[in-house]
Amino acid sequence: MNGRGARNKGAAGEREVAKILTDNLGFVVKRNLGQARDGADDITIDKFRIEVKRKEALAIDKWSAQVEACAKAGEVPVVVYRRSGQPWRVCLLLDDFIPMMRDQLGGVSNAETETSAVAAAGERGEGSKAERSDAKRLAQ
Repeated sequence: MNGRGARNKGAAGEREVAKILTDNLGFVVKRNLGQARDGADDITIDKFRIEVKRKEALAIDKWSAQVEACAKAGEVPVVVYRRSGQPWRVCLLLDDFIPMMRDQLGGVSNAETETSAVAAAGERGEGSKAERSDAKRLAQ
């Protein structure tokens, strides 16, 4: 694909992601125009710095470094990417993902999570004899 075709494909991908976010977040999400020239991210929403890639050859480390370089302290660098015929995917730092997961789980502690996991494994008959015993004890 030539330079113009690649730029058009990239811009179309950015518009597609902006529309998906707009439809799902309840407010209008716009692309950062001129970001390629300025070395910035494609979309900024609050603390989220989003780099959108619509490419066949994946270079996730390179894309991650690109968006991480423009993110300031406290901001969350995110890569949103897809290949042709594939769904959109998201890549972010584990240190940024864990608080999101914790919030989604309602602030569940590690002990509560482990207890739930052991209980679920015991109900399915999985795990060691000791773990199944712990699951029975927890269920009572």
